[in-house]
Amino acid sequence: MEIVILDGYSLNPGDLSWQGIEALGHVTCYDRTSEEDIVERCKAADIVLTNKVPFTRQTLQALPQLRLICVMATGYNIIDCEAARDAGVTVTNIPAYSTPSVVQMVFALLLSITNRVEHYTYEVVAEERWTKSPDFCFWNTPLTELSGKRLGIVGLGRIGLGVARVAQALGMEVVALTSKQQEDLPDGIQKVDSDTLFRTADVLSLHCPLTPETSDLVCRDTLRLMKPSAIVINTSRGPVVNEADMAEALREDRLAAYGTDVLTREPAMATNPLLRAPRVFITPHIAWATLEARQRLMSILEGNIKSYLEGAPINVVNP
Repeated sequence: MEIVILDGYSLNPGDLSWQGIEALGHVTCYDRTSEEDIVERCKAADIVLTNKVPFTRQTLQALPQLRLICVMATGYNIIDCEAARDAGVTVTNIPAYSTPSVVQMVFALLLSITNRVEHYTYEVVAEERWTKSPDFCFWNTPLTELSGKRLGIVGLGRIGLGVARVAQALGMEVVALTSKQQEDLPDGIQKVDSDTLFRTADVLSLHCPLTPETSDLVCRDTLRLMKPSAIVINTSRGPVVNEADMAEALREDRLAAYGTDVLTREPAMATNPLLRAPRVFITPHIAWATLEARQRLMSILEGNIKSYLEGAPINVVNP
């Protein structure tokens, strides 16, 4: 088997091994691949591994030898799955590998906003503010206790449920906008409608897939429903939030803060309005990237290839 890895650096910048994949065929690994180089690099490939390198119908038609595309992520919108099916190409993804890490990032962002640990470390060490303080303590930002606050969750999949459990441990009330029925929800989670969610949430955490229905879900109209003291956290997909509307709400003090690990265009564009908005906390799409999550991803990836070669493919997204 000829196996080509098109953008291996994000998964394995050097702290993991491709050895398990190399045992399954002859591997050619590229750190990054431009769209112009896809066909040339994949023309002899039976199996291609990609994270963010896209495969259109035109690209697939130019690769008659290709039989398997392994997306090295959960989301697979970079692949024209219908065209792949038409071409006889199986597409697999990596489900559920990053749940604990993404849940952790939700609260890293939220606690950064409520407790400002990095801010105060800078104030103490670089600015010597504590050293110069006339009091035994000092603070110059609002400090917020989460216990008793209402967390609104959009999407109750594995990650949303994990966030709910941590929030409950912190003493938060949890409500959710979900397609699940109330009787199917764990104890302590109340199903609510969209209007109630936006009007009453102290913290809104987004965990829905990007669909036509969820694109711009958080926009000028829904932001106007929210409390000025509310916080929005986004670890789902950038376009779930209208970034211009979010920046406007923050500039006009109609929202307390926005914490996000994702943007509509990645890497971030210099023109993104959030980069100039107040009280924005941005991490560069790293919620998935803990060592432990990437080790799980690599293990599932190997299993996807092995299962395909054995004639019983798993995690297929274009059956």
